[in-house]
Amino acid sequence: MKKECIAMLLAGGQGSRLHALTSRSAKPIMPFGGKYRIIDFPLSNCANSGLDVVGVLTQYQPLQLNSYIGSGQPWDLDVQRGGVYILPPFQSAGEKGEWFSGTANAIFQNIGFVDMWEPEYVLILSGDHIYKMDYSDMLEQHKQHEADCTIAVIRVPLDEASRFGIMDTDENGFVYKFTEKPKKPESDLASMGIYIFTWKKLKKYLIEDEKNPESQKDFGKNIIPSMLGNEEKLWAYDFSGYWRDVGTINSLWESNMDMFSPELFDLYDRSWPIRSRSPIKPPHYIGENATISHSIITEGCDIRGTVTNSVLSNSVSVGDDAIVNCSILMPGCSIGNGAVIEYSIIGENAEIRTNAHVGAAPDDFNNIKIATCGPSSVVYANAQVEAGEIVYTKKGEE
Repeated sequence: MKKECIAMLLAGGQGSRLHALTSRSAKPIMPFGGKYRIIDFPLSNCANSGLDVVGVLTQYQPLQLNSYIGSGQPWDLDVQRGGVYILPPFQSAGEKGEWFSGTANAIFQNIGFVDMWEPEYVLILSGDHIYKMDYSDMLEQHKQHEADCTIAVIRVPLDEASRFGIMDTDENGFVYKFTEKPKKPESDLASMGIYIFTWKKLKKYLIEDEKNPESQKDFGKNIIPSMLGNEEKLWAYDFSGYWRDVGTINSLWESNMDMFSPELFDLYDRSWPIRSRSPIKPPHYIGENATISHSIITEGCDIRGTVTNSVLSNSVSVGDDAIVNCSILMPGCSIGNGAVIEYSIIGENAEIRTNAHVGAAPDDFNNIKIATCGPSSVVYANAQVEAGEIVYTKKGEE
């Protein structure tokens, strides 16, 4: 059972900043790029990096996520001595069970699972980021520098740095200062929320942190600062590729739009495939009066109107004379005849009826407001959904 390194994938987040889109499911299961779910990216990275033991820690609305992951077969992770393991919060005999109270607590509650594999190293991942990374290269640097913890970092604009854990490194690349979401950041070196720990060291800190009633049980707020305070060796792994935290409506929309630029993020790279559990659907159909330009159209779609600069997941229908522009249409949604969808995200199985209008082109492209319709919501005929408006269940009158 012994493995050199295993991965622990934190996938229990509610994603409250995505509002209606995550009202019924966890953020990592969110459709992305027409063909994928967000969690496909870290799972594919694990498989491509040669990591065949992945513990997926679930919590919020786990049913759809558990069903989607299954045995891990789509990602080649259904191996005999390894595989994907769903790890929800649990209660032991004679103990009081509780929800994961933080990222560090989630790993603490699963110390037994980690110990079962006797790893030297543990990779901690988030389930809500879009990127491609070879974790084996990060692990090699961790070993070369004899680090206790290696943190994947990326350069961000200084005016956005307050959203991240920010660190400073010495001339040798070791971290000497770490601040979680500083109000006035002094560095642009941001944590990606991807860590490799030497397991014996991490286990010690997890146990100590759990005993501290003042701790928030968080890697960025507690574990990393404690290790720095004790002068442990923390190495910064400098990542230069594409990476997006899709935690907000605008970042989700923007990262989907990035799919139109293969030079920015190449999904057609055969050496690093992004795998998914794809539904079996017929080929998409393009009507004789339909117009499609600069868009991603997935299987099972029925397009009879105009689609421009948009991402359509499987089984989407666009009616006669309907217009879809700069929008994301998630699986199974229906756009009625004459409806107009602009700068919007339409959730799974939502219905936009005849001549309804959702969203609007922005006057200021530095301040784009994305309209959002949640899963299974209905916008009735002739109803108007304003730019930036969020529809949870319905808009207009039947």
